[in-house]
Amino acid sequence: MKAVIVGCGRVGAGLADALDRAGWQVLIIDRTTAAFDRLPSTFGGTALRGDGTDEDTLRRAGAEGADLFLAMTEGDNRNIMAAQLGVEAFGAVRTLAKINDPVRAEAYALLGIATLCRTNLMETAVLAFLGQDAGERPGIFLPGATHTHPLGAGPASTTEA
Repeated sequence: MKAVIVGCGRVGAGLADALDRAGWQVLIIDRTTAAFDRLPSTFGGTALRGDGTDEDTLRRAGAEGADLFLAMTEGDNRNIMAAQLGVEAFGAVRTLAKINDPVRAEAYALLGIATLCRTNLMETAVLAFLGQDAGERPGIFLPGATHTHPLGAGPASTTEA
């Protein structure tokens, strides 16, 4: 199995390590060389300094034919651009973009890109810690699905797996 991860922050590095240990062929890309210091010395994948939103960079790095394409930088715009390339230019089997803004996370999912909304995940965790009902705050928005928003904004139907 082949994974491409754009962004070697805490999340990207942790996922790269876990997938590498599970036997995946892992390519992780980041704009700064220092980001790769987060990877353990046992990491057996490929770490490449470059722009994960640049199609030529991804192509030269061997992103084609990925089973998994993860966009895990700190920027919503960078993540959606990288994920779009994963889907449209490289035909990745599964793609996921980390998006902070819940409204944008849902909108991108409606346009065909699965998104991970860490804002919703964190709100749900804090409310659960306080013993309060979190309502429906999906952490992952799946392509084509609609979701109910606890504050009344957004579509009224929910179709989640």
